[in-house]
Amino acid sequence: MKNRLTRLRRLLEDRQVEALLVSHPVNRRYLTGFTGSSGWAVVTPEEQFLISDFRYTEQAKEQAPDFQFVEHQGNPFKDIQEILKKSGMGSIAFEEDHLTYAQHRKLAETLGEIRTQPVSNMVEKLRERKEESELNVIRDAVAIADRAFGAILEEIRPGRSEREIALRLEFLMREQGADSSSFDIIVASGPRSALPHGVASDRLLEKGDLVTLDFGALYQGYCSDITRTVMLGPPSEEQRKIYDIVLEAQQRALLAIRGGITGKEADQVARDYITDHGYGEAFGHSTGHGLGMEVHERPSLSVRGDSPLEPGMVVTVEPGIYLPGVGGVRIEDDVAVTEQGREVLSKSPKDMIILD
Repeated sequence: MKNRLTRLRRLLEDRQVEALLVSHPVNRRYLTGFTGSSGWAVVTPEEQFLISDFRYTEQAKEQAPDFQFVEHQGNPFKDIQEILKKSGMGSIAFEEDHLTYAQHRKLAETLGEIRTQPVSNMVEKLRERKEESELNVIRDAVAIADRAFGAILEEIRPGRSEREIALRLEFLMREQGADSSSFDIIVASGPRSALPHGVASDRLLEKGDLVTLDFGALYQGYCSDITRTVMLGPPSEEQRKIYDIVLEAQQRALLAIRGGITGKEADQVARDYITDHGYGEAFGHSTGHGLGMEVHERPSLSVRGDSPLEPGMVVTVEPGIYLPGVGGVRIEDDVAVTEQGREVLSKSPKDMIILD
């Protein structure tokens, strides 16, 4: 945690920020290690504080030993005011993407003459590059999802509902130690597989369906995110065609992942291949996104991804083709950017799996 605070303080200095109020629970956990559901972190150039209520006094002291713990009595902003006055601070920055309007109004009223300053993506910027300890936890989260996929293949058959498969997937991940799924599991079959985010429904699987499974494990605060599309029975010519195109596009994009390439350039690799084969309009989402403590975080592999990838970043690579009335195919892996190029973390097979 100390290294993270050092990096944050450099960023505060660069942006001419006196102190930072961290309200986003994920950012708070990243900086402090505290997993409680309620709390505020304040970082100044010399000190750091964790403010919460009586319920979390002992937990906060145990999980965040590098932070001075302050137990508030109802209005945490009064304690923040006292901290800033004692430190001689005339202003404090807040996370504009996470603090509500009502919270900011109360903060400003409580602080009085102490100014508030909106900032964006300060801690998120630090979170982009993972430490080796973080990468190890992500590897474990990916391995949990991989094993769950191998097990669920034995249960996918006509007559079972999408919802049943999703529930079983979550159970299989939790059975192996996952805290939960990292998002609402997608199981989309038949025509519904043409919905990129077709959360599991009561539809019963049928022979001839493409079945897309998009799932991940939340493990020790970090996420995995994998997609595989399988076939119930022999595929049609069109189903086989779009599967092969998506697989090749995904493989090409994976090989392009390395330090220095921008998210936009990586996205273009997959997009150009799909477009060249006549399905550009059927691929409407980005090629991928950052992955870590949140399932969607920076950086972005999309037409808006102008920043270069750097070693330590973890991204997904997930092109797809979606044809209304026919079905869809998406294939997704989790990838760590390394000094040498890339490490593909997810190991589940990607050649078309035909389940009879």
